[in-house]
Amino acid sequence: MSKPSHTEKIGFAVTLEVRDACLCLHVQRAARSLARLFDEAFRPVGITNGQFSMLMSLNRPVPARMREVAALLAMDRTTLTAALKTLERRGLLEVRIDPDDRRGKLLTLTDAGRDTLARAVPIWRDTHAVLEEGLDNADGLRAALLAIS
Repeated sequence: MSKPSHTEKIGFAVTLEVRDACLCLHVQRAARSLARLFDEAFRPVGITNGQFSMLMSLNRPVPARMREVAALLAMDRTTLTAALKTLERRGLLEVRIDPDDRRGKLLTLTDAGRDTLARAVPIWRDTHAVLEEGLDNADGLRAALLAIS
């Protein structure tokens, strides 16, 4: 199959093919829909779904290293740093220099961060339960998404 030149037109049939088959498009659309659903659910707590995930990633017995959180959330460190600053300004987490590696940072939930999570988790559970009820195979979907990521 020859590669089309940049001057060749791509027909509308290709647009339909991509619309119907593109896994990336479908995952992006689903992610946006889920983000809106959980953003609305978390509104009474004053956080977004992304902030919930960040706070939850810090809910551990020892401070988290920034690189660990970035890997868990599949975010580059620059984007993570910007997102964390908002939560730090709100007093939900603390960022400290890692004493074992002064180039690194350690992230810890504050009491306010733990309180926010304690209020958000029941909302997450309820919203998640309703979402899963509407799916034929939530475990299969989870497995497929993990395989991709």
